[in-house]
Amino acid sequence: MNSMKIRRTAIAVAAAALLPFSLAACSDSGSDTKAAPTAVAGDEANTGASTPAGNTMTGDKPFGPACAGVPKDGAGSFDGMAKDPVATAASNNPALSTLVAAVKQAGLVDTLNNAKDITVFAPTNGAFAKIPKADLDKVLADKEQLTKILTYHVVGQKLTPGQLENGSFETLQKGMVTTTGSGEAYKVNDSSNVVCGNVKTANANVYIVDTVLMPK
Repeated sequence: MNSMKIRRTAIAVAAAALLPFSLAACSDSGSDTKAAPTAVAGDEANTGASTPAGNTMTGDKPFGPACAGVPKDGAGSFDGMAKDPVATAASNNPALSTLVAAVKQAGLVDTLNNAKDITVFAPTNGAFAKIPKADLDKVLADKEQLTKILTYHVVGQKLTPGQLENGSFETLQKGMVTTTGSGEAYKVNDSSNVVCGNVKTANANVYIVDTVLMPK
């Protein structure tokens, strides 16, 4: 009997001694388990927050002072132009009526509308108005020269604003255009300002410029 009592007492003492360590271990383990998901959730939250911010910074929308003059609705709006190939889209923008007339005169409507993934530097009516009328009339009457000038405004790839920061690109006319700038301020050939950039059409990115580009 005494032997049994002594053995039971020893087991009870040992159990009592081990219990705090077991509880502490369980407590630490539980703490680690809860902390880990919190850290992961935090990482996911940070990742989710940074992605939209990055998209906002780079942007994919039209920019520039002349964009305010683009119609808000209809075929000539940004949404409307995005649905049509570039020559058709330009014909719906009142600020590009001289360019459209020149494209028709040169017989380039189908060429531009059927091209794949191009960039067009599109001179405004005001850009053409900078050319003396006699000179402009002479160019419009010379289909070969007019074609050279118009195709010099077209690059055979879709250019993003980032590519314009310090770029040099071959045109359909086979000459080269250079671009410089950053943010929302860009120049083409150091002479023509982008006044409404990153305008999307069904087959082109359009950068509306304030000066007609002349082949070098």
